[in-house]
Amino acid sequence: MTGTSALRPRRVAFLIGDLNPGGTQKQLILLTRELRQAGVEVHVLLLTRGGPFEPALREAGANVHLLGFGRGTGAGNLRALARLVRLLRILRPEVLHAFLHHCCVIGVPAARLARVPVVVAGRRNEVRLDLTHPWSLPLEKVTARMTHHVVVNAKVLARDTEGIGVPPGRISVIYNGLSADAFAPAEPAPVDTALPVLLCVARLSAEKGHRSLLEAQALLARRGRPCTLLLAGDGPERERLEKQAAMLGVDVRFLGFRMDGAGLLARADVVVLPSTTEGLSNAVMEAMAAGRPVVATAVGGNPELLEGRGVLVPPADPAALADGVARLLDDPELARRTAAEARLWAREHLDPRVLRDEHLTLYHRLLKARDGR
Repeated sequence: MTGTSALRPRRVAFLIGDLNPGGTQKQLILLTRELRQAGVEVHVLLLTRGGPFEPALREAGANVHLLGFGRGTGAGNLRALARLVRLLRILRPEVLHAFLHHCCVIGVPAARLARVPVVVAGRRNEVRLDLTHPWSLPLEKVTARMTHHVVVNAKVLARDTEGIGVPPGRISVIYNGLSADAFAPAEPAPVDTALPVLLCVARLSAEKGHRSLLEAQALLARRGRPCTLLLAGDGPERERLEKQAAMLGVDVRFLGFRMDGAGLLARADVVVLPSTTEGLSNAVMEAMAAGRPVVATAVGGNPELLEGRGVLVPPADPAALADGVARLLDDPELARRTAAEARLWAREHLDPRVLRDEHLTLYHRLLKARDGR
């Protein structure tokens, strides 16, 4: 790479599990669109399957490849691994950037076998969320040593990554980005209720803390502050949460996966994220861009987003969560001020052009180091 071509790689491959709704998938689409506009050829390799976000990814300009990994550990997955190595040799990307734990464990060794010049691991969750099996931590450490660099999306994750033995010089913090659409005004979605509306946009899984949120909603009702809670998202906890809501007698609307997130945000009086662990939450970022007041647990990157610009509470503490919501409902000026400050901060720090430029700068630096320049 010489002259102006040295400013950026010509071809980048991303590896991700699937294209089901999720924060990482949203960021992948945004980064793909920005890189394509900068003239970079982008290939997205899917471990298992596509999903609802596939049309948007293709529209962003990505070439999408399905690898065919499955849940088993037999011959089918060995064939898929061989397919991945072969595909990388054919495509010859200058950079392979793998997102999330399983993709890093599979993709990093495959990329080294395929002699991809630069191999980057993207870590977007804390170790305790990634490591669901006893063998995961040793694999995480081995994989981290095989990468040229690790990209995280929050400072707290940089410290977490140092904890698995990655030197600080091989870690970069690159915040997520937000598209211009996230800041555009939206028509409030219709919600048939006279109560204040709380909104939680998150997958219905245990680490997102919905059970604490339902308990907090019941506490608010007992204090004379009943609310309608909208849960946008789906997942394995849905049936359990439906039973809990019925037992508590609270007004919870299970909306499933929704594409009209902007309308839901416009309708919400308070946005709540009760997670027990996080990376850098897209749901919080989008609420900030929409100018909605936010209550979130002080985990992962939430304090980086909301310190002084929202209400932070301890995780797994329904009483504190209820107190945080009540503060914003009872103090409209506090709600207005924190929401305005959060929106301004998001505009200044979450520009997608910064997301693009920081990735391109990193890729270029790593390629230059590899070439000895």
